[in-house]
Amino acid sequence: MKSAFNRSVLALAAIAMVGGVSQASAQNKALHSYQSGNKEFWTHPPDDWFLGDETEAQKGLVPPSGPPTGSSEAELDAMMKKIKLPPGFKIEVYASGVLAARQMAWGDKGTLFVGSFGLGNVYAITDSGGKKEVKTILKGLNMPTGLAFEDGALYVIAVNQLIKYDNAEANLGNLGAGKVVYDDMPSYAAHGWKYLAADKDGWFYIPFGPPFNVGIPPTSVSQIRRVDPKTGNAEIVALGVRNSVGGAVDPRSGKYWFTENARDWMSDDLPSDKLNMVSKMGEHFGYPYCHQGNLPDPKFAMGHECSEFTPPVLNLGAHVAPLGMKFYTGDQFPAEYKNSILIAEHGSWNRHKYQGGRIVRVTVGPDGKNPKEEVFASGWIEGDQGYIGRPDDIILDKDGSILVADDWAGAIYRISYKK
Repeated sequence: MKSAFNRSVLALAAIAMVGGVSQASAQNKALHSYQSGNKEFWTHPPDDWFLGDETEAQKGLVPPSGPPTGSSEAELDAMMKKIKLPPGFKIEVYASGVLAARQMAWGDKGTLFVGSFGLGNVYAITDSGGKKEVKTILKGLNMPTGLAFEDGALYVIAVNQLIKYDNAEANLGNLGAGKVVYDDMPSYAAHGWKYLAADKDGWFYIPFGPPFNVGIPPTSVSQIRRVDPKTGNAEIVALGVRNSVGGAVDPRSGKYWFTENARDWMSDDLPSDKLNMVSKMGEHFGYPYCHQGNLPDPKFAMGHECSEFTPPVLNLGAHVAPLGMKFYTGDQFPAEYKNSILIAEHGSWNRHKYQGGRIVRVTVGPDGKNPKEEVFASGWIEGDQGYIGRPDDIILDKDGSILVADDWAGAIYRISYKK
């Protein structure tokens, strides 16, 4: 029997395939609507749960489906020529054939581990005589999008389990079943894919998304927890978070920062996705009552004022879909890049003209004040809705360059700088 997520993926692919030929007929159909405010929906969401409640203004918009086998070498070579970077920077393909690539983590011996979206795979990329070799080291996991490597162990976060694989680099051919070190998580896949960020104590920040576009969430989600993988102890550090699939600990302050995807079906230009910082335990960031720090939800504000909640450090734009992020701590890039935040924006679907599909750089103080944003790398969107790639995670390499994961093209890129 197919999992709920696999059914959703199949439904998404079918919707994307027929979308182009059924736009006219779609305009004559009733708007999609869901009774998502009940437990039955949370535990058994329909296959197309991700669509949310349509509006007349955005009727017919659906998530695009990428190439199932990723991009070919010829397509990747052509893509590299289209990516725009600041002077002195260069982009190249680091590895291909990393299908549905998501969060990356370095092993102590130089192995690059990569999670995946939808396929259930975890990959290991090693260097074989100067050529990158991609191995599928785990299969059949439930959305293993998030990874971390600590004390010789690979940690994989699936929808409902945090799994530890000891001595991972010495056992790439046979990691075994691993050990579940934390499983106090809902089992439903909807917005259940996760991301791992370790702090100085070896605890992981883990986001928990709600199982719908917008609504009053179950009490176990719309939050960020801090989890000790050694003991299984956990604490809630943030509430009112819609869908976060990226975060990092600030090397200057030790505070946790995270990206957040705002709700769909409000308009092409509202609400904005966000960059947030947790400054104290238990902060509430507004979902579902308030969006972008100043926009009450038309249905779910329920008398709440936006002033009740923690505002974002920076609004990033509507439907840009910010995912993986890192503070740049290397020495290869120009000095002004030190401690900048680099954010991979996956890009739109609930918008007539896509935006995002790029990497942005944010300079901001450790107190969250005076944020400034600029585009660092772009070119993954052609025309109004033409993706050639969708960046979704960033990791620093030991030489100070960065690697970028792309789940649309199934590839990892390297961006380096030379005067």
